[in-house]
Formats: sequence, C-alpha cells, structure tokens
Amino acid sequence: MQDAAETIQAPEKKKTQHVRDIMDGNEAAAYIAYRTNEVCAIYPITPSSAMGEWADEWSSKNIPNIFGQVPNVIEMQSEAGAAGAIHGALTGGALSTTFTCSQGLLLMIPNMYKIAGELTPTVFHIAARALSTHALSIFGDHSDVMACRATGFSMLFGCNAQEVMDMALIAQAATLRARVPFLNIFDGFRTSHELTEVELIPDEYIKAMMDMQDILAHRKRALNPSNPFIKGTAQNPDVFFQSREAANIYYQQVPEVVTGMMEQFAGLTGRKYSIFEYYGHPEAEQVVVIMGSGASAVKEYVNHANTLENRKTGVVIVRLFRPFVVSAFLNAMPETVKQVAVLDRCKEPGAIGEPLYMDVINAFAEGRRNNMPVIVGGRYGLASKEFNAGMIKAVFDELLQEKPKNHFTIGIDDDVTHTSLSYDETFSLEDAHYFRGLFFGLGADGTVSANKNSIKIIGDVTGDFVQGYFVYDSKKSGSLTVSHLRAGKNPMHATYLINKANFIACHHFNYLKKYDVLKDAETGATFLLNAPFPEDEVWRHLPASIQDEIIHKQLKMYTIDASKVARETGMGTRINTILQTCFFAISNVIPADLAIGKIKDAIKETYWKKGEKVVQKNYDAVDQAL
Repeated sequence: MQDAAETIQAPEKKKTQHVRDIMDGNEAAAYIAYRTNEVCAIYPITPSSAMGEWADEWSSKNIPNIFGQVPNVIEMQSEAGAAGAIHGALTGGALSTTFTCSQGLLLMIPNMYKIAGELTPTVFHIAARALSTHALSIFGDHSDVMACRATGFSMLFGCNAQEVMDMALIAQAATLRARVPFLNIFDGFRTSHELTEVELIPDEYIKAMMDMQDILAHRKRALNPSNPFIKGTAQNPDVFFQSREAANIYYQQVPEVVTGMMEQFAGLTGRKYSIFEYYGHPEAEQVVVIMGSGASAVKEYVNHANTLENRKTGVVIVRLFRPFVVSAFLNAMPETVKQVAVLDRCKEPGAIGEPLYMDVINAFAEGRRNNMPVIVGGRYGLASKEFNAGMIKAVFDELLQEKPKNHFTIGIDDDVTHTSLSYDETFSLEDAHYFRGLFFGLGADGTVSANKNSIKIIGDVTGDFVQGYFVYDSKKSGSLTVSHLRAGKNPMHATYLINKANFIACHHFNYLKKYDVLKDAETGATFLLNAPFPEDEVWRHLPASIQDEIIHKQLKMYTIDASKVARETGMGTRINTILQTCFFAISNVIPADLAIGKIKDAIKETYWKKGEKVVQKNYDAVDQAL
C-alpha cells in the first residue's frame, strides 16, 4: 500500500476537459469514495445502498482508484460489522470508507467513538434518513446524523449531487490533514436519488487534493510489528480526562483545514465553498439558517422575495456543522439582521430546542450578546415531508410578526399541540422552469427507469439544467410511482415536488378513479393517457371529475392504447418504452426525431446482450407508438 501511494506523481499542468454527467447523489458520493480509498466495507440500507452497489460494480470490473489499485469491496453481515471492518482496516493503515444511514448508522456509533477517539482519518458517506421511533420510515431527515453529534466525527453537508461529490473530496482531503474523521452528509432520497447534472472531478484534480505526505503519515501510524507502539489501552481517572482534552488541538484546527481545502478545491474547479455561506440581500433583516437540500429551495425564495417583493431576506447555509465555529457563523450573518428562523430537519423530544437552533442561540450568546436578533426555531421535512416555496414564504412571513412563533412546525397541520404555521398551498415559483412533467406509473412497470433515461437524454441533447425525482412508497414494487421531471436554462433550486405541471402522463387508466392525477396541471398543459379503449370511446369512460378538469384547465389531451401496441410488437406487458416515445413525440422538449434516435441508442445499449430479436422488438414498439 505504501508503495502505491509513493508512486503517484503530481498532476501535469495541462488543460483539463470538463465532463458533465447526469447522476444522483449516491453515485456522486461513490464516485469520489471509490477513487480515494482502498477498502470499502458495505452493508445495504435504503436509501444509501446504491453507493455500495456502485463501488461493488466498479470493483468487479477491475476499475482502479487513483492509486492504480482496485479497491477491496467487502459486504459484511451488518452495519456494525462494516464499521468494525473499517476500524480494523484504518488501524492497519489502509484508506477505508463505508456508506450508510438511519439504524445502520446507529449500529456504527460504538466504532465511531473509537475511530474518532484514536484520531483516525476516514469519511463515512451518509444518505441521511429518519430513525425508527413510533414507526419505521425509510425516508429522509437528519435524525440519524444528529444522533452522532457526540462521537467526535466532523460533519459536512451538501445540498445537491454536485455538492455531494465536491464535499466528498473536500472531506477526504481534510480528514487526512486534520486526523479527525468526517461524515459526508446529504439528504436521503431528495439528494441521494435526485438525478441532476454533475461536473465530474477529473482524476488529476483528485490527486492534487490528496496530499501524499498526509497519506504516508496515516500509513506510518498503522499497527506494525516492525514499529511497535501502544494504543487502545484502559485508562484510570489519573489520565483519562487529560487525554480527552489533549485532543482539543485537533478539533480546533478542523475549520482552518476545511477552509484551506475548500480554497484549494476552488482553485482547481472554480466552485467556491465556505463553512457557512450567506446568500441574499446585503442588508437582510430576516434570515433563515438551514442545512441540506432545503437550502436550495430557500435560496430560490430569497431571490424571488428580494427582487419581486422588495424585501430584505437572506439565508445562511451550514456546510460544516461539527465543529460549529461561532466566529465563522457570525461573520456570515448580516449585521442588519432583526429576525432569524433556524430550521431543523429532526425532532429532539424533551429538549429546549433542536440541535441547529441551540447552536445558533449559543453562537449569538457567545459572540453577539449585545446585538442579538429575535431567534426562533422550527421543524420541517421529517421523513421526507414536503418543503416547498409556499412553506418557506410562511416562515419568512412569520418573522415579520410582532412575536414570531417559536418551536413551530411547517408542512403539517398540527391540530394536537398547535405548533404548525399555516401556509398558502397555491403559492408556486414553478414558472422558472420551462418544462415540468409528472408521470404516474406502477412500481416495477418500467416508468421510473424510462424517465431516468428521458431526463438523461434531455440533458445530453440540450445541455440544459435537468432534474429527475421519483416518488414511491415503502412497498415499492406494485404501488404508485410518480416521476417529477424538470428541465430549463437556469440551475434547479426547486428541491420539492412539482405542483404546477405543464405535462402530465398517466400510464394506467384505473389511476383516474383512484387519484386526482390532474390536480397539479396548469392551464393549457398536455395530458397523455394510456387508455384501453378506442379513441372515440375514451371520453365517456373518464370519471366526471377528470372530464371537468380537462375542460376547465383547457388541457391538450392525447391517448394511446400502449398495452395493445406492446402485445402486437411482442413486448408483453412492458409499456414504458412506448409511452416514453409518446412523451418525446408530443412534449416538444427536444425534436422528436432526435429523441427517437436517442431512445433507440439506449435500447441497443440496454438489450444487446439479450440478442438482436429483443432489440428489434423494442425498436418496433417505438415505431408502432408513433
């Protein structure tokens, strides 16, 4: 291992080609983790499983990391086993990582205390998820990572897939320099599964960030019979306290190390980050403090409020949550601020307030006691509860009240303890995105896969900013899926569900009787319906409420019997390719003939191993759909 590190040469000074790809947060994290580590100990848990799956796939294909080695990817029998394996590998001098969340992360906590206590560099990549309390939930919030605050791990938060990739590299470089382990945290599902464009970090930039002297220092600290030393002892009251306090110097240098790595990263890529970032009016009076994917939506509203409503608002985005640096936080906060709302994506029963709220209160008490604004805290987004522009507007509006509500909730109607803020459900900023499509499918019918393919086609052909998010419940296969696709000329800050669609596709006719699929259609939108009836009979089979919405909203309606086309072309029950073809033919997102060519390219890439006959069946389905 030591030889491999020493053979890495400094990157040549040459023009680097920037490659953009469409990927989700899980792949973005795995992209860096795989390239910068030698051991990946994994155990699957939703929604972080894909990170381990990517690493396992790349390892099986003998794809090397930046050291020219193929990382050793090991699936253990539990998350506790994965953490133990990582602890052992790190103690042996290997660069090692893992991926987890929720209950899996809790099982790692005992090893995390040891890893941090022994000042061992590593990065765990976390698709943050709700913990099981009164019920199990597979969906995203920050309750799992907040349970790790005392372990001694530093915590970096990213807001989207690009930031997940960037923070993964910054964390990896920083942990080796600081000797403090890191969690690279991003929101489960909302970021881990959201497809968007990502500028890949070239290997020469990764090598430039990974200081070889730091790696060799990690190697030399490994347990080695040729260089014996003692660690992991039992200590009595005479020395334990002193040893714990002696580690302070390592944590005190973390902010400086992270800032330095962020500056080095900016010099390489042009993407600038700070441990606390302010966005908004330079003399803002109302400011929201937040971390994770919700920050993007708050930025979107702040831009709207300041430009169109003549308000003075802003948002402080927390990148480095642990250690929490009071001076850096207060430097990011405008001096003009009068009211602050701190939004936590977790609940800590019995506490005075949630973790981020308590840190903000303490920061002002320590550093700006004589000039403290009104500070209130609120909870949002538990278990992937929606957090949209209307809710953000309600939070900022509440700050204008004479006595803004403290310890509030937003996004629910709390009729028990009355904590919730009311909000305007019709408020929307969706006009900023020129294409907004909703696709209603059935779990495992291929709709989600087809839409993932579609969003990549749109991004590749147009070069526009794209976003694909896919909603399905914990039953997954056999239940309703809703795909949310956005595309536009401007970056996507809408980290929430589409509530004002200009294209809607319903892939199963019986959904019209069970769901209000046209609820979020805007006036003049296009409606594509898969109906098992002749064209002249479809209308009379529609529920009266659907007929009314089509007329009232002046929808442009197209129908196809996709099941019939599938049977006639030998596709069986697979209708996803047929309906994907229809979408491109009528949506005008990109020229239809160009889209059809891309669909056929994807078909060939996907099915060529199954033979020419299977490929041709799919080609025929595309042609028959048209």
